[in-house]
Amino acid sequence: MDSKTLTKADAFAKELTYIKNDRIRESARELIEKVPEYFFHEAASSTGKYHPDFSQGEGGLLRHTKAAVRIAYEILSTETFGDFYTNDEKDLMILAIIMHDTVKRGNNETYTRFDHPLLASKLVRDNKDLTKLTEEEIDLICSSIETHMGQWTKDYSGNEVLEKPKTKYQRLVHLCDFLSSKKFLDVKFDVNNDILY
Repeated sequence: MDSKTLTKADAFAKELTYIKNDRIRESARELIEKVPEYFFHEAASSTGKYHPDFSQGEGGLLRHTKAAVRIAYEILSTETFGDFYTNDEKDLMILAIIMHDTVKRGNNETYTRFDHPLLASKLVRDNKDLTKLTEEEIDLICSSIETHMGQWTKDYSGNEVLEKPKTKYQRLVHLCDFLSSKKFLDVKFDVNNDILY
């Protein structure tokens, strides 16, 4: 990413258009600017074991996140699912998905941190004063980020680290992340890491 011409939020230009509330969209832009630079360059998985081909290589984690956001947008655009949420709730879940893996390697460490959902939530909470989000909105975003791993709540040593999703917001955020990690789904991207269709 050329920092002279682009901001970090510009990497999510299309995805930010899915957020209809100007206040929430501007808050999203502020939070994205605090994301570690490595997020925009890393693969979603160092081994390739848990993610499809489109999320490997340079920019893979960004593409994984964009795919999860697009899945959320498509699901929430239907009456079948979308009618269960207010427009602001939809916006907040999209923001949660944008932020869910932003601190995947912690403080630029070599490998994925199992507690990365908690680190990403902390990034949002630490920077909430830069946003125009309410405490209730911050809680919805952060609790959805913290539970995005779904049933996978134990670290590599078997310690219970994360909570399972319980609310309709947490479950939807997990579902979108889960689907965007499935190898049988193939999302096509252009050279700018934008989804083609």
